[in-house]
Amino acid sequence: MNNNTQTWEIPLATLEDTAFVAAIEAAFADIYRTWFTQEDMMVNHDLPILVRALRRVEPWRVFLLLTPWMLARVYMPVQAPPVAIPAGWRATEQSNKPYTVIGPGIQVQVKKTTEKAHVNYHPAIGHYLVQPLIQSMEDFTSPNDAYEAWNNVIRIRTENIKKLNRRCHWQEDISRREFFHRPSRET
Repeated sequence: MNNNTQTWEIPLATLEDTAFVAAIEAAFADIYRTWFTQEDMMVNHDLPILVRALRRVEPWRVFLLLTPWMLARVYMPVQAPPVAIPAGWRATEQSNKPYTVIGPGIQVQVKKTTEKAHVNYHPAIGHYLVQPLIQSMEDFTSPNDAYEAWNNVIRIRTENIKKLNRRCHWQEDISRREFFHRPSRET
C-alpha cells in the first residue's frame, strides 16, 4: 500500500449489507442530532435518514443517502482506493472537528469515468465520498418527493444525452438503478 492510500479509514469495509446500512443510518442520525437544530432553516426535520439503491461498483459501495439536509450519492470504499486523502482530512485531523457537509473535492475513476466527489469523514464510518444531488430539502414533504425530484433530473439528463447522441455508461447504469428502485428502505 502506498502513502496515498494508507490514510483511508474504512471500518465498515467487511460488514455485510444489512449491518452496513444500519451503521450508515446510525452515523448520520448521530450527525443530525449533534450538528443540526430545529432552527436550521435549510433542514427539513420531517425527512428521515435513509440508504437506498445500495450496490457495489469496483472498490466502492455506492448508494443514495437521504437526510434532512441533503440527498447525495455516497461512495464508501471497501478497500483503500488509490486516491490521496487531502491535507487536513486524515482521521486524526478530523476526529474532533465539527461536521462538514461537503469536504474538499477530489476526482476518482469509476467505470472508466472521472467522477468529482467530496471527501468526508465520520469516526464511526471512516472516510467516504459525497456527490451532493439536492441540497435544498425544505420543500419536500416525504422521501418519495425527494426521490421523484431526483428522478426528474435523471430523466431530463438522459433525454439531453440522447439528443446529443452521446452515451455515458456510468450515468445509464446508476440512473436505471436509482430510477426504477422502489422508494422504500433498502437493506
